[in-house]
Amino acid sequence: MRIGLYPGTFDPVTLGHIDIIERGLALVDRLVIGVAINRDKGPMFTLEERVEMLEAECAEITDRVGGEIIVHPFENLLIDCARDVGANVILRGLRAVSDFEYEFQMVGMNRALDSSVETVFMMADARRQAIASKLVKEIARLDGDVSHFVTPAVQTRLKAKMQG
Repeated sequence: MRIGLYPGTFDPVTLGHIDIIERGLALVDRLVIGVAINRDKGPMFTLEERVEMLEAECAEITDRVGGEIIVHPFENLLIDCARDVGANVILRGLRAVSDFEYEFQMVGMNRALDSSVETVFMMADARRQAIASKLVKEIARLDGDVSHFVTPAVQTRLKAKMQG
């Protein structure tokens, strides 16, 4: 069984993330969405909220296209998370050259830790390349329209978070 791990903070999940999830699902038998706890990033949404959003979005994806998706929080090393879930491939989305430089270093470190786990880079769809969770949060904070970047359900949660 081909098991892929798509890790990230998903704070919040964007249409760019969903694009990678849908396309990545076609490459593996099971796709595990690794939700990084990463306290250093100071997420807007709690881990539980991010997991809930992803589970809801992934349920819609599997209803539409099939496949198996599991949402899995993790706080350990990415390569250890890959081992924990039995992943033999890590999927990473790339938007720009700056993403590649960071990801290139990560691949080297991960290969040194476990050469049996491959990393596959997926370029974001051209319509989604500019989407970044950090920018989506900033637009939402300034009461801007984020409907081009997130699903209606995530937009509702962003608005509620801004008001409360």
